[in-house]
This record gives sequence, C-alpha cells and structure tokens, in this order.
Amino acid sequence: MNKNLFEKLLILRSAGIGPARYNELLRRFDGDAVAAAAALNASVAHRDAVMREMARAAELNIHYICDDDELYPAALRAVKNHPPVLTARGNLDTLRRRAVAMVGTRHATAAGMEFTANLATEFASHGIAVVSGMAIGTDTAAHRGALRAAGDAQTIAVLAGGVDYIWPVENESLYWDIVSRGVVVSEMPVGFTPFAQNFVQRNRWVAGIGEKLILGEADMQSGSMRTARFATDMGRKIYAIPSHPADSRAAGPNSLIKSGAAELCMGASDFPELENDSQSLQKKSKKDTGENSLLDKLGAIPVSESVLAEIVQKSILEIKRDLVVLELQGLVQKVDGGYIRI
Repeated sequence: MNKNLFEKLLILRSAGIGPARYNELLRRFDGDAVAAAAALNASVAHRDAVMREMARAAELNIHYICDDDELYPAALRAVKNHPPVLTARGNLDTLRRRAVAMVGTRHATAAGMEFTANLATEFASHGIAVVSGMAIGTDTAAHRGALRAAGDAQTIAVLAGGVDYIWPVENESLYWDIVSRGVVVSEMPVGFTPFAQNFVQRNRWVAGIGEKLILGEADMQSGSMRTARFATDMGRKIYAIPSHPADSRAAGPNSLIKSGAAELCMGASDFPELENDSQSLQKKSKKDTGENSLLDKLGAIPVSESVLAEIVQKSILEIKRDLVVLELQGLVQKVDGGYIRI
C-alpha cells in the first residue's frame, strides 16, 4: 500500500479540495500528509466514507497510485497540479510505457476512424501506449486500434467518473478489453458518477499522460480542441490529421495545421519512433514524390479523385489526404468534376 494513502485520500475526498489546494495544504505541513489530514479535523462519517471506498477498491481489484509511486505516469507527474492520486484497473505495467494521446470527434467518419485505428496499431506495435478518453467515435477507434497489436499494455483509458463507472454504456465491452490488456485510470473516487466538468478535466489528463497529441476530426468548439489547447499549454507537440475543408469536422485540425500550431500528420512515417531502417531511407523520397507528383497531374481541366488514384497508383484515402494538403497550401481547388491546379 502507498505510504499514508488513507490520509491523502482523506484530504482529496474533502469538499472543495482538488490538486492545487491539496498541494498548497501539504506545503504548509512540509509534505506531511498525516499532519495535513489531521488539520482538516475530518468527521467520523467522512473517515468512514474513505474507508468504504478503499474497501470497495480492494474488492474490485482497483489500485491506488500516488504521484511518488514508480508506476505513476512520468509525463503526467511533470504537469503542474497533476492528480496526487490515481485509481487504476487493469495491467498497471501499461503506465510505465511511453504514451501518445489520440483524440477527436465522437461523430467521426469511417475513413477518419480507420486512419486513427491504423495509426494506433502502429504505435502499440512499437511499444508505445495509446491514451484516450474511451468516448465513442475517434477515442474508440484509437483504443481498438491499439488493442489490435500483439501483446499487452497497449492502451490507457482515462475516465471522467470513477474507474469502475463505465461510460458510455455502449463501450462496456471495450472497457473490459482495456482492463484485460491495458489499463483504465481516473482521478475520481471509486463509484463516482461524473458531471460535465469532470469530462473537461479528463481531457486535461489525457493530454498530460501523452508525450505528444494527435488530433483527428474535430469541430472548432469541441472538447478535442480543448484537449489540444491543454497539450499546447503543457508544451506537448501537436499533430493534426487533415480532412476535407467542406466538412465541419475538419475545421479543428485544418486550422491548427494552417496556423502552424500543429504538425501535419499523414501517417506512421511522420513519427521517427515508428520507423524501421528501410522506412527511414524511403521517407524522404516519399515526401518528395507524394503531393508533388499529384500536383504535376493537375491543370486547368478538372480531374476526379478516382482518376488521380489510378494515375498515381494510390488509394482513394491517400489521394484525399494529399489533396487536402495541397488545398490547404492554396495549390489546388475543388470544382465541379474534380480538382484543378491554381
């Protein structure tokens, strides 16, 4: 058991005390959690409630991980006012791994979810855990993609409620798959039912656990864009997956790419940690011949995506993404009948 866990929980489960006030209180008592807890003069009922929570956690095989524990995610520990204590259920070794955050809209396109899942599989296959919030849509694709990789410890789900509170209910099977082969974590008490503000805080910790963040399809005012802002404030590198400008779900990532706030993400080749030696040698030639070769095939007469795919021997999905990049650069324009060079 973590040292002074009961006292730490006694403080954190007190009304009006979050990570910032917890840290302030411990500073007043030179880091002594026992003295800090005693100063709160907690009621018998409050002490009993914390003891019941700990007993319930033990019954459900839920673990408490304090920020001085070696299992506590290293990237999150470096974030100011991080959660002093996490609850965790599943393969705790997952928390030792490097991690990348992947987020996006709940209303993702089939192509967007496929791209996210494939990229998540690549990360997990290279020993890098994929962290997300277990929402439907992009989050689900990220977790499922990571779980396709061989072995265990591939994905981390950060929940807004208690670590035993499964939400959304549609993802109950995903929850148990993650518990079996990854880990589910939360800063909230066992059994806690989340409120709206808890999902915002959940997004912050998704960004905090990941060493970098990959943004998929997302509206400008979405929670995923807020997660990207959290990641930026934490000094994380942001990658954005482009999509068609006419789709509102493309507004978030496309705006970050255009402003320079995010790196363009076109696939696994954008991440050195996912490259083997042969991929590394091929990367430059692919970049040189990708969008440029496509641009060479365009002129004043519109050419459709399917025709372009046949000409340059690429999939429709690859063509769509190359065209988005060229459109963002102001080099091509979509018109009736296809695309033209401008």
